[in-house]
Amino acid sequence: MESTKHLLISIALSLIIFAAGTAGYMVIEGWNLTDALYMTIITITTVGFSEVHEMSRLGKIFTIVLVFSGVSFFLYVASAMVQFMVEGRIREIMGRRTLNRKIEHLKNHYIVCGYGRIGRVLCKHFMAHPALKMVIVEKDENLISEMESDGILYICGDASEEEILLKAGIKNAKVLVAALATDIDNVFLTLTARQLNPNIFIVARSSHKATKSKLLAAGANRVESPYDIGAVSMAQRVLRPSVTSFLDLVFTYNRKDIQMEEIPVSPSSPMVNIMLKDSGIRQKFNLIIIAVKKPNGEMMFNPSFETVIQSGDTVIAMGKGDNLVEFEKILRPKDRKAGKR
Repeated sequence: MESTKHLLISIALSLIIFAAGTAGYMVIEGWNLTDALYMTIITITTVGFSEVHEMSRLGKIFTIVLVFSGVSFFLYVASAMVQFMVEGRIREIMGRRTLNRKIEHLKNHYIVCGYGRIGRVLCKHFMAHPALKMVIVEKDENLISEMESDGILYICGDASEEEILLKAGIKNAKVLVAALATDIDNVFLTLTARQLNPNIFIVARSSHKATKSKLLAAGANRVESPYDIGAVSMAQRVLRPSVTSFLDLVFTYNRKDIQMEEIPVSPSSPMVNIMLKDSGIRQKFNLIIIAVKKPNGEMMFNPSFETVIQSGDTVIAMGKGDNLVEFEKILRPKDRKAGKR
């Protein structure tokens, strides 16, 4: 910041000195603008060319003052330029090292490959969950300023290269989102990611139906098409406008009055093997249990009051954001402590 200030000051001083020198020769010697400006430039830069015209005694004194001012000025400009470049480079290097250190210590984080239109929207939704840690992999250097302004961890490079994915911590990552521009890139990325981490959950973007089977064969757990999702959403808004408005309200993460979350049940939770009617969820947290997903994938919608909460279940609840946070502390006590460490 200080180096930028010095650079701006030097630019302002240069304009002032050149303007003062030109005006001085025009007033003292009566020269025209071109001759006065030319004489000012060769004097300040100490080039040493001959005088444009014969000068009076006062003009020579003015030239001496201008020479000393020019030398001092150029020394200041040179130091400001060096400081600007050196400090800028140091900030860049130190900033990159800080980012790398933060990424190296991540575990169970999300890796989003591609920070285009789709990737950036995904990241905004992910950032609504402070506990969720993520790393962006983007090869377009023009997007670096946007990623820095969004305050996220990033790596600039080709996501399909093993070295880049290793830098992003794929060995310790929980989820990888393949949101690159082309289906071919996403297929190759999925293959590479699955080889590096067989247990990672991969969600891949597909632009064509024919590519979906290839992405699944490459190792993707889920394949989504933004175009299909967009078309279905538009149809639902026409057919069921009230339902979609309600869902928009629920999934708006910056709201605190109503949200919907899915929370896995940890084996250490005091809710394990407790019936819903005895859990006190309604009384203590004022939440509505929408569904319970079993470990085998079975989904129990609108579970009865006799449904037993078991380890490995995923409870889908709706209510106020603060209450959901407190409810998660009960269902995932050890997980949250481990995350804090």
